[in-house]
Amino acid sequence: MKTMPEIKTILYASDLGKFTRPVFRQAVAQANIHNAKLIMLHVIEPLNDTARAVISAWMPEKAIEEIQKDKMQEIIAHMKERVTKFSDEECDGAGIDKLPLQDIVVVTGRPSEEILLAAEKYHADLIVMGQSSKKVLGSKVMGSSARRVARLSPVPVLIVPNM
Repeated sequence: MKTMPEIKTILYASDLGKFTRPVFRQAVAQANIHNAKLIMLHVIEPLNDTARAVISAWMPEKAIEEIQKDKMQEIIAHMKERVTKFSDEECDGAGIDKLPLQDIVVVTGRPSEEILLAAEKYHADLIVMGQSSKKVLGSKVMGSSARRVARLSPVPVLIVPNM
């Protein structure tokens, strides 16, 4: 008899958009169902070359790096606040004693690439992410990051409708 694959680690990829709650709920639910640890990932896209060139005309590279570092800390603090708020509003009412969140990770890079790298680094058995953070011509469409991760991931990807 074949056994079901074991899910011990879930990577929840968040864009911190206004439609993240359904995705986060699903990630927490899956972590609780499987008694798995949950890693929350947010990817900050780096400045493109044009933006960096414009900014560097007005301030030194060291100042740009310092601003990016400060912004990273701000995002981590913001994510922790959101997790705490979610826990208070959602988990308590659902009878969940402890949020299974093991770590909050913020990286800079191309979202799909960083999600796949984090899944490998943390030995994720499942990736949970939202369908999209945008609508095109008023319709929901799967975002490019979700499409790329689903296509290239060596582990299952749960794409949650979030709009």
